[in-house]
Order: sequence, then C-alpha cells, then structure tokens
Amino acid sequence: MSEPAPAPAPPSQRKLSNLLVVWRFTRRYPLQLAAATLALVASSVATLWIPRTFKQIVDNGFAAGADTSKIGVYFQGLLLVVVALAVATAVRFYFVSWVGERTVADIRMAVHRNLLRLPPKWFEENRPSEIASRLTSDTAIVEMVVGNTVSTALRNLLTGTGGIIYLFTLAPAIAAYLLVGIPVIVLPIVWLGGRVRNLSRSSQDRVADIGSIASETLGAMRIVQAFGQEQREAERFEGAVTRSFVAAKRRFALRAVMTAAVIGLLFTAITLIMWDAVYGVAEGRISGGSITAFVITAGLVTGSFGALTEVYGELLRGSGAASRLAELLREEPDIAPPANPLPLPQPPLGAVEFDNVTFRYPTRPEVSALTGFTLDVRPGETVAVVGPSGAGKSTLFQLLQRFYDPESGVVRVDGVDVRQVDPADIRGRMAIVPQDTVIFGASARDNLRYGAWDAGDDAIWAAAEAANAGDFLRELPQGLDTFLGEAGARLSGGQRQRIAIARALLRDAPILLLDEATSALDAESERLVQDALDRLMENRTTLVIAHRLATVRAADRIIVMDEGRIVETGTHGELVGAGGLYARLAALQFQEA
Repeated sequence: MSEPAPAPAPPSQRKLSNLLVVWRFTRRYPLQLAAATLALVASSVATLWIPRTFKQIVDNGFAAGADTSKIGVYFQGLLLVVVALAVATAVRFYFVSWVGERTVADIRMAVHRNLLRLPPKWFEENRPSEIASRLTSDTAIVEMVVGNTVSTALRNLLTGTGGIIYLFTLAPAIAAYLLVGIPVIVLPIVWLGGRVRNLSRSSQDRVADIGSIASETLGAMRIVQAFGQEQREAERFEGAVTRSFVAAKRRFALRAVMTAAVIGLLFTAITLIMWDAVYGVAEGRISGGSITAFVITAGLVTGSFGALTEVYGELLRGSGAASRLAELLREEPDIAPPANPLPLPQPPLGAVEFDNVTFRYPTRPEVSALTGFTLDVRPGETVAVVGPSGAGKSTLFQLLQRFYDPESGVVRVDGVDVRQVDPADIRGRMAIVPQDTVIFGASARDNLRYGAWDAGDDAIWAAAEAANAGDFLRELPQGLDTFLGEAGARLSGGQRQRIAIARALLRDAPILLLDEATSALDAESERLVQDALDRLMENRTTLVIAHRLATVRAADRIIVMDEGRIVETGTHGELVGAGGLYARLAALQFQEA
C-alpha cells in the first residue's frame, strides 16, 4: 500500500517560539540553571583568554632581546586557563545534562497525565501507537535540545560576541571588515533554515510511523503468524524505514550544504581579512602578538558562528518536537467534571435510568447507536440486554460510565443526571467485566487489585476463589507475584476472563456491568463462575449484555434491542412465547446447541 506524501508542517510548527513550551518546565530548576549559566560564562571567558595569553607570549618571548626567563609566567597562566576551561566545561555539561533529563521526565509525566484525562473517543480518532512515539522520539529530541543544543548555542553566541569585541580591541579596522561579512553569512542560514524546518518535521513524522507499525505488529504477533503475514508485515515495516531514511537523507543533505556554504564563506572572509592584516604587521601598525591573537580569536569566532548554523537546525527540530508535545498538553477532555458537581446520594441506591436517549458515535455520525431509548432499572434489579451485533447494547455501558454524552435525553444514576456529577464519582459506583478482557503487563496481584488498589491478599484470594480463579493462580510459579506477560500472554482466554471477573468482584460496587462476562469459559468454569456471579448480583443492580441467551434466563427482566431501540421486553418464557426477535435468536442458539 502506497503512503501519501507528507504534508508540510503548518506555520505554527515552524517557529522557535514553540520551545517556550519546554521553557515552562525547565525554569522550575533555577539553581541548576544558574550553575550551568555561570559555568557557561566561565568557559567562554576562559576560551577567549587563551588568545590573549598567546599574544603576551609572542610579544614578550619572540621579540628581539626578550627576557626569556620571564616567559614561564605566561605559560603557567595558560595552563591555569586550560584547567579553568576544563573544570567549567565539566560543570556546564553536568548541570545542562541534569536539566535536560529532568525537563524531559517532567514533560513525559505531564503529557501522560493529560492523556489519562482524555475520553475514549479521542483515542479512536488518534492512534495510541503514534502518541507513544511522541512520548519517546519527540521527547528524546527535546532532551537533546535542552541538554546540549541550547547550551552549545549560548556558548557559541557568547564566545562569538565576546570574540568580536576582543577583535576590535586588537585591530578595529580589520575587525570591521570581518563584522561587515557576517550578514553575508546569516542570509544563507535564514534561507536554508526554512527548508530544513520542513524536512525536519517530515523526518520526525516518518520516525513516528516506524514506531506505530512496530507497536501494532508486535502487539498482534499471534494473528500475524496465524495468517502467515510475516513477509507482508516485514515489507510494510521496511517500507516505513526506507521512507524515514529518505526523509532523513534529504534533511541532512541540505544541512550539509548549508554547513559547507557557511563555513566556506566564513573562512574566505577570514582569509581575505588576514591577507590585509599581514600588510599591517609589515608596516608596523599591529604587533606580531596582536596578529597571533587576532588569528586565534578570528578562528574561534568563525567556529562559533559556523557551529550556530548546525545548532539552528537542531533548534528547529526541537521546535517541531515541542510543537507536537504541546498539542498533547493542550488537549482538553470533552467529558470533564462540572464546575459545581452535584453529590450522589448516600448510601448508594443503584438506580439506573435512560430517558429518551439518542446518541451517535463521533467516528460514525451516519449511524444512530441509540434512538429515543428509555429504560428504568430499579435498585437491585437484574436486567439482561440482548440483540444482534450493532444493536446498541455496549453503547449503554459507554453512556452510563459517561465516556460519551448523549445528543439528547438524560442518563441518570441514583436519580442524578450524570452530566452534573464528577465522572469519577459515577464510575466509582460501578464494576465492569468487559467483553474484551484487559490484562496489564504486571503481576497477578496488581491485575486483580485494579478493582480496589488498597485490597489485601485475603480479599484478593477471596475474590479469586469466587471467580473460580484460585486454583490456577496457586499453580503460577510465584503465585500472585507472577508476571502475567503483555496483555496476559501467559494465560488462556478463560483464565483472563476469570481474572477480570475477580477484579469486578473485588471492587464490590453497587452497580455491576457484565458484558458477555462468561463468553470465554468452558462449560464447567462457566457454571462455577455463574454461581459466583449470582451471589454477587444479590442486592446489586446488574446490567448483563449477553449473546449467549442461556446466561440470561434467570434475569428479572430481559430487553431486546435492535437498531438502537427496545423492540421487546419481558422474561425468558414470555419472550419465547411472543415469537419475536428474541424467540428467533433463542431458537437458533438452542438448535445449534
């Protein structure tokens, strides 16, 4: 499959001002910044002191009749300058690296914390693998900018500026020639820099594509191998790597041209200026020591401004990365606590009500998931929801937990509109067993106590036993401390489902949401778990979504949904006798059984 050409970066991502986002985190550490700044100034001063020392050595050691016995003082001074330069450089490197690492750590935590606030629909419209890439590759670029590039830029700027001032003290006329030539160097930097910006953004996007494809493929390795798609996935990944290399090659080729052009212009200007300086020495207008110091200082100035061309490109890369991270930091959840949230009744009642609710998923606006849906579930009642796929059953759970808000109508919990309550309070009254079991890459204990993080081992084992998970958990190599693998790779489908059921049992919430909770269990395990669920559902409000109708026969009430509406309601016997949609579904399933 061919990939579309990358779009050029929008103007907002081409500005160095995007780095102000990074500065908001960096400025939290003023002591480390002050130490790095002092060391930076000291290293620049020491660097510029070296030409001055050489001037003294040449003027006092190479002149006719010079007293060579006093030359040692100047060399000793030079050694002290070198020591000061080494120490200042080491101190600068340490504190700048510290600030860079600390800034990146803070940005990663801030971005991740903000992502945890965003509703599920945001992740339907944005690839989680790309977001993960931003947290790694983009923050690595920011780390390089804060921990190296900015320091290098300031050092070269300070050294270059101080060097020019010193040049004017040595030979004002020659220094003026050099200063006039600087704008000739700056113009190519500005022009070529704009080209580098776009190529840097393109290169970062291609790297993000690599991370996305790798994450997607490695996370679905069983499916890839089961369908024999290893070669295709290898080719797809290689294509992404190739596109990344091509984008990077364009970027560093242009930067190489820019560096070569700027350095060539700088040294050409230096050569012409020094050509004139030689005549000044011959005519006695400038001393040999001064011209030596001038040559060394001019080389430092040339190197400093030459390095700034490379630094500028790195700053532009950092600006693009900061822009992408700032986008994540600016994201605000559509589902947020109201300014003055209402409290839920205490003690919890467990009442659930859908009042004339209509809803469409943002990613599928052409399809109505619910239309004029009304349902009143009394405290302690068990209501089973059945119907064909796409009827809107799982949408009820999404709205009830307020992952989405309805277009019209009201969803109430314990008589309170969920939009007027803090979503955390709403979700705190519910325990859910999803159809697609989620097992984290952590220990069995951490996966079980996800429903109640402060639960002790006794409570965890009680919930595990009730969910028929105790036997296989005891057989694990380290018991509850056993790492279950990414997405529970070390467990069977039925074991993962029982972990999820135990997690819901441990939460002990007044409202229980079961989304085909026994679908992955064999007949014996299903019977044992169903018994545990029957005990759990006592005195609790329970909504059960089931495709297997045998699991809902004992429900107080069964509602049958089709195309976002309730088409039938009653008990199992009443619905079978009615001969409608439920009867047809039941006949098909029981006939197959």
